[in-house]
Amino acid sequence: MLSAIPAGCELYKPGEREVTGVGLIGTGFMGKCHALAWNSVRTVFGDVDKVRLVHLGEANADLAAQRASELGFEKSSGDWRAVVADPEVDIVSLTTPNQFHPEMAIAILEAGKHLWCEKPMAPTLAEAEAMAAAARKSGKVAVLGYNYVQSPAIRHIRQLLDEKIIGDVNHLRVEMDEDFMADPEAPFFWKHEAKSGYGALDDFAVHPLSLISALFGRVGRVMCDMAKPYADRQVAGGGRRAVETYDIASSLIHLENGVPGTLLVNRSAWGRKGRIQVQIFGSKGSIVFDQERFNEIQLYVTSDRPTEQGYRTILAAPVHEPYGKFIPAPGHGLGFNDLKTIECRELLARIAGQPARVIDFNEGLEIERTVHAMAQSFAEQKWVKVR
Repeated sequence: MLSAIPAGCELYKPGEREVTGVGLIGTGFMGKCHALAWNSVRTVFGDVDKVRLVHLGEANADLAAQRASELGFEKSSGDWRAVVADPEVDIVSLTTPNQFHPEMAIAILEAGKHLWCEKPMAPTLAEAEAMAAAARKSGKVAVLGYNYVQSPAIRHIRQLLDEKIIGDVNHLRVEMDEDFMADPEAPFFWKHEAKSGYGALDDFAVHPLSLISALFGRVGRVMCDMAKPYADRQVAGGGRRAVETYDIASSLIHLENGVPGTLLVNRSAWGRKGRIQVQIFGSKGSIVFDQERFNEIQLYVTSDRPTEQGYRTILAAPVHEPYGKFIPAPGHGLGFNDLKTIECRELLARIAGQPARVIDFNEGLEIERTVHAMAQSFAEQKWVKVR
């Protein structure tokens, strides 16, 4: 479970170095998110060391040069190894597709660089374990891009749970749905290949599992089912190719603390754009959070008079740190990229040896073990203990 951090961001103390050299490998959706975070983290928080965007790596030299110009990096290369070998790079943001993480992450750590790697760790558990072992051996900071745990709303929910505002938790429901694979005529692409992983289970379920980890701790055992809504998809040039991954997964879970729950994920859910809904039921109330409205918390408490009992909407505000670092007024709302900036600051705090809210490779490995236990449960059609 992520350790609780006092309100505010006072714990970070800049290190002796004035500049941290940053490398970036991969410039798709998440690569741009990382670049935006690196460009804004000092402006937003003011208490971190300066960062220098040193070296960007992409699939070819022309694309790398274009992206470096757009994102503000000094150098570019069509070979990711050049970024890793650059002596001016202190930390690398790794945002390539999942199957490339193991080789690249291990090389980055062996080169003595800190690492900010997007989720999930790797397609196989053995590869994830090798990455975690490399991180431990290197002595460098290695964290994963689980930015939803940085939400001021999620931080406040953790505080509500710690204070037992809704009493003892007795049930948990978590769902994640998007519709970017809902169209049966959308073309086949790399996330449909088995080498990318199981599908929604590791592409999606890791995010709600990161919230479970941050709020409650480890999952103890699981029972899982998976499904493919579409057996094949069209490919360029004609014809169709069999879909090798599962877009839907449903799991019963039992946390190590004894709380039962459900985890449901779907990449083919028409109408859902970025939904992660968390429902927490306790002996004295309940909490509801939905990522599509992630500046809001719904809170129900039995301590209210019966005549006024009902869900109240709590809007994110400067009192919910670190919201106030971005916006001085309540109700205006943060965005997805703001969470990445918060995550970037927490990463820099960890590198400086300060307490930080991050999911490092050790905690990330627990999430990976849960995912693979779910896949094992589906294959064997039985409850499986997370080892």
